[in-house]
Amino acid sequence: MSVQDFTYNGDSLEVNDEMKSSFDENGYVIIRNLLNKDEINKIEKTILEGGLLKHAYKIPDKDGRSPIIALWQHPGHDVTGMMTRCERVVTTAEKLLGVEELYHYHAKVLIKEPEVGGKFEWHQDYGYWYNYCLRPDMMAVFVAVDECTQENGGLMVLRGTHKCGRIDHGKTGGQQGADMDRVELMKKYYTLDNVDLNPGDVLFFHSNLLHGSGQNNSKKRRIAINVSYNEKSNSPVKPDICPVYTKLEKVPDTAILECKNYTDFTGKNFIERGEDKQVDFADQTQSYNVYDK
Repeated sequence: MSVQDFTYNGDSLEVNDEMKSSFDENGYVIIRNLLNKDEINKIEKTILEGGLLKHAYKIPDKDGRSPIIALWQHPGHDVTGMMTRCERVVTTAEKLLGVEELYHYHAKVLIKEPEVGGKFEWHQDYGYWYNYCLRPDMMAVFVAVDECTQENGGLMVLRGTHKCGRIDHGKTGGQQGADMDRVELMKKYYTLDNVDLNPGDVLFFHSNLLHGSGQNNSKKRRIAINVSYNEKSNSPVKPDICPVYTKLEKVPDTAILECKNYTDFTGKNFIERGEDKQVDFADQTQSYNVYDK
C-alpha cells in the first residue's frame, strides 16, 4: 500500500494525520472499498436503466475519439444524489481539503466505451473553473463504478503538482487541456502515478492536481462518477453552468442502500449538449446513442 492508498473498513471513516498529510503532500488519496458492491450496483442501475443517459453527450479528444459524459448541477434525490450527499463522502472531502463546509458544484457520469472510448486530456479542474471562482479551494471525488485501469482508460496523475498553481488551459481537440509544454516539463520533475481502481474505490483529489486518462482500447467498458465540491465562501463570482453556494444537506451512510429512486431526477438540472462551454462541439456531426450495457 502506498502512502496515498487507504482502505475503508465498513465501520467509520476517520481522516487521520497520515491521510491528511498524504493529501496535502501529494494532492490526492485513494480510499479503497469506500462504497460496497450493493451500493455500486444501485448506482450502476441508476446510470444504465434510470434514464440518466438521455442527457449524455460526447467530448472529443485531440485524436477524434470521444468519452461520454452526463453533467448536472445539483444532487437531486435519486441514488446518485444520495451518493454525492453521503456523510462518508462529503465529510471526508471537507476534512481532507481542510474546510468547514463544501457544497455540490457539479457531478458527472463518465463513460469510455469498449475499443472506441476517448481520453481526457491532461488538465487541472481549476483550469476550467478559474474564470468563475477566485480560489482553488475545491475538491473532486472520482468514484469507480467499473474497474478503472490503464487497460481501459484509467486515470493518471502527476503527484504533487497541485502545489504548482494554475496552468494555462486551451483547446485540445474538443476539450480544454493544460498547456502541454508545461505538462511535459512537470513530467520531468513530478512522479506520474497510474491510478488503478476497482468498483467502489474512490479517489479524492485537489482541483489543481494535473491529471488525465487514456483511450479505452480494451473490450471492457469504463464507467465512473466524478463529483466536484466547492468551499462555501468560494462561490462563483461569475455564475455560469456551475451553481453558486447552495447548502448541501448531508445524508447518513445508509442512504444509498435505502434509496429506491432510480428514475426521478427532479432538481438535478442537467447541462445539455451545447451548454457546456468547456467543450467544442463544432466537429461533432452525430449525436450520441445511449450506451447499452
